Amino acid sequence: MTDKEYKIAVFAGDGVGPEIINEAIKVLKVVTDKKNISISLQDGLIGGSAYDVFGTPFPEQSLNLALESDAVLLGAVGGPKWEGLDYSVRPERALLGLREKLGLYANLRPVVVFDELIDASPLKKNLVQGINIMILRELTGDVYFGTPRGVTRDKDGLRTGVNTMIYKEEEIRRIALRAFELARARKKNLLSVDKANVLESTELWRSVVTETGRDYPDVELKHMYVDNCAMQLIRNPSQFDVIVTTNLFGDILSDEAAMLTGSIGMLPSASLGETKALYEPIHGSAPDIAGKNIANPLATILSVAMMLRYSLSLPQEASLIEKAVADVLKEGWRTQDIFSAGSRLAGTEEMGNAVVRQLVSCDF
Repeated sequence: MTDKEYKIAVFAGDGVGPEIINEAIKVLKVVTDKKNISISLQDGLIGGSAYDVFGTPFPEQSLNLALESDAVLLGAVGGPKWEGLDYSVRPERALLGLREKLGLYANLRPVVVFDELIDASPLKKNLVQGINIMILRELTGDVYFGTPRGVTRDKDGLRTGVNTMIYKEEEIRRIALRAFELARARKKNLLSVDKANVLESTELWRSVVTETGRDYPDVELKHMYVDNCAMQLIRNPSQFDVIVTTNLFGDILSDEAAMLTGSIGMLPSASLGETKALYEPIHGSAPDIAGKNIANPLATILSVAMMLRYSLSLPQEASLIEKAVADVLKEGWRTQDIFSAGSRLAGTEEMGNAVVRQLVSCDF
């Protein structure tokens, strides 16, 4: 298809990370081999596994690998083994470091309810059937990066914890532009979520998003407070198409929306910057099931599809993977997190192999 060789940095990370990454790579290689796409996969350490070797969760060589790559594919980071470490060297700091150093300010989290998994959702079938929501979360601002921050003691030894919620106009405008472009390519409906009635930083958010929207008269823009949005996601999720919101609110709302699908193990994500991108499942390292061959690899496999679409400009190949996942679910294959009576229980490897079989048998 192209003479270009795509370079992908692969960070398996901790917990179930290596298991799910292995299945995602198998799927990726089937597509690239059949479509004659040249790809170079470079492994690196990050998170707790990197700390065990280098004494830091985000070693310089891993940063350089990410910077030199067309995209980054990540499994997961963290686990109880490293919870006692100083905050500055905990595995999760590596993820924040990647976002900051690569300038990954836009986090896309699609929430799609497959017909075959409707019964896995905790909500009634009529509420979730056909759900297809894209949550766009700003990723490099807000309380996660604002200063001052930390815990201090006064003269009496009493502690005070401080985090600063802060947004600059240019940070809001660039994520708003992404949101309007995304909405324009879908149903031309955009919801911006804030707490402008009590938080000045999100009062600015609402103002800048509204200003940006004047250049997109074909996109209908609405605003909603975050507490109401959290309620509406359960009450009437079908009303939403594209949601754009702040780092903190997006973190919470996207995990809530994930449960509409019945399992957080089904949701991929893409973190995009101007030139770099990171792809990962949203479910975390799940250390309690690591090494047991029961983790759901589909979110990671679908993250590979997003990588093909957004970083490698291969939308047809991305669609092939997404269709293969849908077909596997239609065949009744289920990992433990989405298993129901009458379905076919599959382990991590078995589920990956089922997707591979679908891709091998399809007409590219």
